[in-house]
Amino acid sequence: MENQKIPTKIYLSEDEMPRSFLNLKAFMKEQHDPFLHPGTLQPCTHADLEPVFCKELVAQELNCTDKEIPIPDELINFYKMYRPSPLVRAYCLEKILDTPAEIYYKFEGNNTSGSHKLNSAVAQVYYAKQQGLKSLTTETGAGQWGTALSMACAYFNINLDIFMVKVSSEQKPYRKAVMETYGGNVTPSPSNTTEVGKRILAEHPTTGGSLGCAISEALETAFSKEQCRYVLGSVLDHVLLHQSIIGQECKLALDKYGIEIDTIIGCAGGGSNLGGLIAPFMADKIEGKNNIRFIAVEPASCPSLTRGKYAYDFGDTGKMTPLLRMYTLGSGFIPSPNHAGGLRYHGMSPVITKLYHDGYMEARGVEQTKVFDAAVMFAKTEGILPAPESAHAIRVALDEAIECKKTGEKKKIMFGLTGTGYFDLAAYMAYNNQTMTDYIPTDKDLEEGFATIPAIPQNR
Repeated sequence: MENQKIPTKIYLSEDEMPRSFLNLKAFMKEQHDPFLHPGTLQPCTHADLEPVFCKELVAQELNCTDKEIPIPDELINFYKMYRPSPLVRAYCLEKILDTPAEIYYKFEGNNTSGSHKLNSAVAQVYYAKQQGLKSLTTETGAGQWGTALSMACAYFNINLDIFMVKVSSEQKPYRKAVMETYGGNVTPSPSNTTEVGKRILAEHPTTGGSLGCAISEALETAFSKEQCRYVLGSVLDHVLLHQSIIGQECKLALDKYGIEIDTIIGCAGGGSNLGGLIAPFMADKIEGKNNIRFIAVEPASCPSLTRGKYAYDFGDTGKMTPLLRMYTLGSGFIPSPNHAGGLRYHGMSPVITKLYHDGYMEARGVEQTKVFDAAVMFAKTEGILPAPESAHAIRVALDEAIECKKTGEKKKIMFGLTGTGYFDLAAYMAYNNQTMTDYIPTDKDLEEGFATIPAIPQNR
């Protein structure tokens, strides 16, 4: 189809929304290594995980066979408030770059949380409500997940305790205000309200925290309350499952206009948006139906894929979670306080890890100032102020489009615009004032984190 026939925004109708989550694991030729119980080093069972997570989420986490899992009608009705989200042809960006490439982005910021996180938040809270639970605990980095979960808990009338990475809570006080408006109880992490928080503060009294720290505090709180479970906004398989609605909508929209994408790019912290964006396309690649390039983009300051070790590690700083085989910087790694709070995690989704390790996708680490160069160009040309996390994907999409200008290739590039940056104005102020700095950890810095990876037989 000719370019001029492709609208700037490709919308689906409500009737075209996916009715099932796509389980990418069921398409993979080899599964990622199982979670291990930290006490026995045996694969985790339903019985091991159900004291931590909702029963249905455990069932989804361990499901490696069903390619599709039906979305309950109540969830479909909630999704209709902000979905389907638009797939946008970035004509203005293409023009300013003078590139022969076609650039598309899936915009997930058209809800109050300002991000894709609501897709999994509402699903997890729905299943908690069905189980009869009264409260939930969680962590949040940049605040998108905490905001989304606060919205979902308010909708289903469930109490919520949120541990927000301290440096992010200081950078983004208005995120905290939104969470509290929806009824979430927000505590900067690490805190003195939990034993693990006190221990972390004793060892690192000036730390700005990390997602690993906040996860530990949320887990401890969940274990101390009755009818309470922990919920997580990234990394785990069931979160990527819920986010598959993003990629499915993309595929349906592209198929409407006969568009065949060459490259798909997503930012990568824990892996939720990336896993959701690529799900149906990666399933097809595994089955030999396409040859799409997949690129995961992470901060150079927290380079789990590009410089991490492939090993079993804890998902949290307090070493309370099961052991996950993933690319990791070590659960004791405390990343620098960069502005992409949602990408400041020491590890990576086991699904993304396995796909990367098996050569199905690439990974790049990018510096903060270059990310904001791209963010500002995008804001000026496409009219949306992107979240710092999303801007990592924008950076590499621009690089790919610029390369096409050099080579003359007419590639079709798609990236995930995971959310808006209107709560990230401190970051944009630092960029505008030229006080923003880049930090890339040295090998010595990384070795300190690697030293915290458990010395177990599976890691030898």
